[in-house]
Amino acid sequence: MSVSSELIALCSAQVSLLTHGLGASLSIVYLTEMVAQTPQTKLIPVVVYPESTAVWQAANALTLVPEKTTGTNPRLLTGRLNRKAASLPPLSERKSKGKTNNNDVLKPSTQIVLPLMYEGVWLGLLVTGREDRPWNEHERSEIDQIAQTLAIASMIDRRREWSKQQLNQQQHLTRTQRDLLDNLLHQLRSPLTALRTFGKLLLKRLVPEDANRAVAENIVRQSDRLNELLQQLDRTIDLTVDDLHQRSLPAAAALPSLSLLPTEQKTQSCSIGEILEPIIASAQAIATERNLELQADIPPNLPPLKAQPSALREVLSNLIDNALKYTPAGGKIYIQAGQTQAHFQGIAISDNGPGIPQQDLAHMFERHYRGVQAKSSIPGTGLGLAIAKDLIEQMQGKIEVFSPALTATAAEVGTTFIVWLPLSAPANT
Repeated sequence: MSVSSELIALCSAQVSLLTHGLGASLSIVYLTEMVAQTPQTKLIPVVVYPESTAVWQAANALTLVPEKTTGTNPRLLTGRLNRKAASLPPLSERKSKGKTNNNDVLKPSTQIVLPLMYEGVWLGLLVTGREDRPWNEHERSEIDQIAQTLAIASMIDRRREWSKQQLNQQQHLTRTQRDLLDNLLHQLRSPLTALRTFGKLLLKRLVPEDANRAVAENIVRQSDRLNELLQQLDRTIDLTVDDLHQRSLPAAAALPSLSLLPTEQKTQSCSIGEILEPIIASAQAIATERNLELQADIPPNLPPLKAQPSALREVLSNLIDNALKYTPAGGKIYIQAGQTQAHFQGIAISDNGPGIPQQDLAHMFERHYRGVQAKSSIPGTGLGLAIAKDLIEQMQGKIEVFSPALTATAAEVGTTFIVWLPLSAPANT
């Protein structure tokens, strides 16, 4: 049984109050303990006064019965001794002519036994008594308050112990999950390295004019992207509590979310055309396989954006992947760069698929939210749009979604996402 030193100190203080404040000559605080793998409960004495007082040694030593009162204190109970189960000595080891008085029993007028109850849970017993005079009603009320104090303190102590056990279990589970994740990450690196090597070997064997060269280039490019994500995952797993505190904003009223941007890379001036080119090449291959038409309008000489290249690639890849995934065969996907807004440039990704129901639009960027798509056979985690929104906002941009309401004359309404990012420098006028 685990009892904190603070609870022992409180019990001792309450027993001292009974002794010195109310004149008790005997006081014992028992706490309950469940017997392992049985429904039985043991009574464990934690504080005894005087220390030489004998205590119950069996779980069923005491039968509690209501004391005959006027009903003003229904929680007050007296104990009757079950001598077949165990023996509780009288209030003092009184002797008459050298013999112990074996006829002593618990007298309702001198000895009080109170259960320590809190929210219907039996936590222990408080036994106290005195020989010189009976307890009056005021003193009984004070003893009842002491019992309530001990009950509340015992429950708090037990909840502390339960919380400690749960924390230990959670820490053990976290360590186990961390070990499993480390093993998986280690195992992922070997096939990823092999995939990248095969892609490079394929590139060496293909002449520049070969139409399959773009496929090989995408294999290498996506392998590099996977390697970046694995490195970022490694850094995230290695975060300590101190790292989390350092990432927090001192003036924030609430805990901020961790940055999804790689810590060693900052926003920079970048060309949207250079970022979109390899993404569109990969998307074109997927669109052809799924019988989709993909068109892209990327005007030359667009003003540079202020963004983090790998993060922007992640955002655009997610949005284009969504369009490819939710547009049925025979549908169209349209990518257009060069949208303008005050000091911002936009990239729009549109499709003519089934669109997004109005009731889902307000929740589209919530983590794990899929709306009506959760009932479809299309796989997904509901994380892609949430990650995209977080990344864009961390680059000081914004993302919008438009999906007109379905009408009787329009079987396909489509969806458009627009990513807005700040210009690297004010556009020339």
